[in-house]
This record gives sequence, C-alpha cells and structure tokens, in this order.
Amino acid sequence: MSLLEKIDMNRLPQHVAIIMDGNGRWAKARGEERYVGHQEGVVSVRKVVEAASDLGIKYLTMYTFSTENWKRPEEEVHALMTLMVKAIQRETPDLMKNNVRLDAIGNLARLPEEARQTLQECIEETSINTGTTVVLALSYSARWEITEAVRQIAEEVRKGDLAVGAIDEAMVSSYLTTRAFPDPDLLIRTGGEQRLSNFLLWQLSYAEFYFTDIYWPDFRKEEFYDAILYYQHRERRFGKTSEQLIL
Repeated sequence: MSLLEKIDMNRLPQHVAIIMDGNGRWAKARGEERYVGHQEGVVSVRKVVEAASDLGIKYLTMYTFSTENWKRPEEEVHALMTLMVKAIQRETPDLMKNNVRLDAIGNLARLPEEARQTLQECIEETSINTGTTVVLALSYSARWEITEAVRQIAEEVRKGDLAVGAIDEAMVSSYLTTRAFPDPDLLIRTGGEQRLSNFLLWQLSYAEFYFTDIYWPDFRKEEFYDAILYYQHRERRFGKTSEQLIL
C-alpha cells in the first residue's frame, strides 16, 4: 500500500504551513552554488502544491522569504527575487489549470517593483479559483506582523474608535495579515532545524509540528504524504484530556 493510500481523507489538516529550509546546504553538498539549490527548491514547491491540491487541502502557507533574509548578500537576494518572478510567471498557467489560488502575506512593499507586480498579477488572475489557496510568506516575520497589529489597534484606541476592554484574541487575530485564513493545523520544517524562525508565532499556537532532516529540494510528494500521516496519528486535545475527546 502506498503512502497516499494510507491517508485518511476524512482527517486531513485544513491548513498546512511549511518552513522550506535547506536549499543552500543541498547545493553545497553537491558542490553547486546556492542558487542551484533555490532552483531545485522551486520544483519541490510545485510538487508539494500538486500533492496538497490532489488531497483537497484548503490552505498551504509557505515561508518563502523572511524579513531576516534581506540581510543576505545582495547578489543572492537579487537572484532569489529574479527566480521568484520567473517561477510565478511559469507556474501561473498550471495554477489556473489545477484550480489553485495564490495569495501572499508580509511586508510586500519592500519587494522590488517587478516582483511585486508579477505577484499581484498572479494573485488577481487566480482569484477566481476555488481549490487550494497557496499563501506565500514574503518579506515576512511574525514579530513584524504582531508589531504592526499592535500599532493599528493602538491607533484605533487613540482615535476613540475602540475600547481597550474590547480587545481580545479574536480581535488581535483580525488585525494580522492571516486574518482571511484559519490557523495552521500542521507545521512542516525541512532541513533538520527545529525552531520557528519568526514564522506565524501567533497562529501556530496549537499546530502539530513535523520536523525532518530532508533538505527542501528533496522534499516531494511522498515526503509530504508522510507528514500528513504523522499528523493523522497525533491526538489533538486543545487543552482537553483524552477522555474528554471520546465523550
């Protein structure tokens, strides 16, 4: 029986978040430039999006470029932005064919004009699709996101449009960049690291974590199915006891 056949289609996560790590190390291990690892990583993105779409997973958020990544060498940042533009242009027809919708979160104003325009064009073109929504986290960090939310809430209070007593968890969530999506049920991180790296700190409070030593360029459909199976063997209690879940 294949991994796909083992998956219980009635117990799928609604939202999967992925920290795609290991492109550079994958390339270095093969004596290649880091850019080659990023190129191969794009192939993994395509394969995983196909797998998620085939399963019917509604949301897939991929940590594509963090706020901290701006600190990388200028030539690598430029190469990544160029790669992103080419990848989006190349993949848009397949997104339309597979009924996949693209969206993005993060400080998108920092992106180069060409990257921002290409991204927006794809978001608009795929907005009519009703299948899996792929969310690219670009120029994103959770601390930036939460800080921006606090500033907006504070401004509403200052203007007298919001009472301090009205601030609760649901309201904070409504000011985050992810307000249109449910919180992730499963976080996948490739590349052997076991940390969140400033990714969706608020939203991942009750997610299941799946860490693998596999570098992102080697993470394809079978590896994704394995992560889904891991999720399906977890008992999600949300603060309750196992006995309460049975009742």
